Amino acid sequence: MNRTEMARMVDHTLLKPEATAADVQALVAEGRRLGVWSVCVSPSMIPLDADGLRVAVVCGFPSGAHHPEVKAAEAARALADGADELDMVINLRRVRDEDWAKVADDVQAVRAAFPRPGVLKVILETAALTDRQIVRSAEAAAEAGADFVKTSTGFHPAGGASVHAVELLAKAVGPAVGVKASGGIRTAEAALAMVDAGATRLGLSATAQVLAALAG
Repeated sequence: MNRTEMARMVDHTLLKPEATAADVQALVAEGRRLGVWSVCVSPSMIPLDADGLRVAVVCGFPSGAHHPEVKAAEAARALADGADELDMVINLRRVRDEDWAKVADDVQAVRAAFPRPGVLKVILETAALTDRQIVRSAEAAAEAGADFVKTSTGFHPAGGASVHAVELLAKAVGPAVGVKASGGIRTAEAALAMVDAGATRLGLSATAQVLAALAG
């Protein structure tokens, strides 16, 4: 995979709560220069002139412990404000309780508020889960209408993306649903390992550093 091909897989991300409007504009300018797929920002940062890039916004971030109605309202507002893609955090309590019907209900509420062609990614926080929970939550998210399942917020103390988690996700959802690897990916070697494991999208904040190591 060359630099251009990887760049088209990247959600160029800035989710620091202290980020300013100027920081986000700098993110957009850098994303345009690097040729990324989208910029991913906090919901209060939109509407946003993304200069031709797609705009991804987080929902229920970072804990996921919001009521489904609250996530749905946040999703509807993001759609009204111009978001093209939505990265929602799953309810980890429901996952760890293995209440798969409630996990699905959570995703379905957001999917209804953010219909296609909007792209819905469901963040599972895989580092905090068992292999069984990773697989079952990915299956529940896919059945509830997710377009992607995603490893991590990047904010959980348990950690971010791993090759093992990406492999589990890719096998669980099959080719019809994308897999986004995100959280702690800071080198080209790590990014390529995620792609080899089955990732079809990458969430990166160190995008320039990762892409600089690739040719083409």
